[in-house]
Amino acid sequence: MQLNLLRNFILYTLLLFGTLYSHSVSANTEANNTANKGEINYQIVVDEIALKGHALIDNYQTSTALDTSDAFSALYFDVFEAKGLETAIALHNPSLKTELESYFGTVIGLASQAKPKAQVEKAWLDLHDRLQQTAKDQPKQGESGGFWSLVIQSFFILLREGFEAMLVITALVTYLRRQEATDQLPVIYYSVGLALLASAITAYLISEVIKVSGEAQEALEGITMLIAAAVLFYVSYWLISKSESGRWQAWIKGQVNTALSKGSAFALGLAAFLAVYREGAETVLFYQALAGQSDNSFPAIGLGFIFASIALIGLYWVMKTASLRLPIGLFFTLTAILLYYLAVTFAGNGILELQEAKWVSITPVEWLPRITWLGLHPTIESVSAQILLLIPLPFAIYWWAKQRKNNSIEKTT
Repeated sequence: MQLNLLRNFILYTLLLFGTLYSHSVSANTEANNTANKGEINYQIVVDEIALKGHALIDNYQTSTALDTSDAFSALYFDVFEAKGLETAIALHNPSLKTELESYFGTVIGLASQAKPKAQVEKAWLDLHDRLQQTAKDQPKQGESGGFWSLVIQSFFILLREGFEAMLVITALVTYLRRQEATDQLPVIYYSVGLALLASAITAYLISEVIKVSGEAQEALEGITMLIAAAVLFYVSYWLISKSESGRWQAWIKGQVNTALSKGSAFALGLAAFLAVYREGAETVLFYQALAGQSDNSFPAIGLGFIFASIALIGLYWVMKTASLRLPIGLFFTLTAILLYYLAVTFAGNGILELQEAKWVSITPVEWLPRITWLGLHPTIESVSAQILLLIPLPFAIYWWAKQRKNNSIEKTT
């Protein structure tokens, strides 16, 4: 099994790299050309956004507020995204990119509701100040080039994007091993392989064939996140339901194979697929943007990719070994908590992406904090999606405590 896994990993890695290399040679959109050549200057783009944004606020009137909302939305897609600033920021700091998206969303949402000018202006100034700070923090041009600089950037792209997916994969693989259902492990491994293949194909379609950008790309990201949130939500509750069982070993021997051969195996495989696919296409596009920063950059990017792959494999082994040594109940509880946290985070970020795509309305809530690592964005829609996932939590905790108490009573009798 380990040899097959290694073989599949190598094959899919070569496929991913082949796609990446073809992209780095043939990328031809204006935004990608700008980002790929390393010519993006944060301050120039931010100044353009500032100039247009200030003009929109100066001319803001509640009677034409919807037009202002559309203009700020266009400012996001036609300048922030199309000029390559979004991609450049995401290469180095994805959470900052999400934070800026949330700031844009607040301005767009307030304007769409024809809020008073002072309220919209405050939201705009918050966005403006954050953009200016981002421009000031941009690495100097000389610091972004060089062989080892590209190696380091390549290393952290894959490590950063792959770590979250690896957490999910490790939890699912360890779960199957703890249940003595190793014959079902190929479901996870093949799902990972299919996700890598789908990621490469999606990235190719986005940048070369249908040239998805702007609203359509945000919608694709949002839908993927919400599906992933739903699947991880289901799997987390399924795991916690198995964490306390008075006849655990009997359940394993009598039911696990039957359960996994039906819907549960599909759910686990889908969770693995979505965890990798959600990060995969974006990773390829990041590498595509990085590949054009200097001539002959592919060896440096390839070396960083290999180092990051080795690091992820090492982390996977350590985490899997540690998980196997945990008590069954504790392992299932911790795994369920991890997947539940990811589901809630994906739900908030997924709604944010759909709001950027204009698929979901934006109703800002000014007193709410903005916490990107929780997927918490101050809008009614994104918070409502997260609350919807949190509502069953008290009932699940009550049920879990009751099950644990009943099992303790059974053991003492």
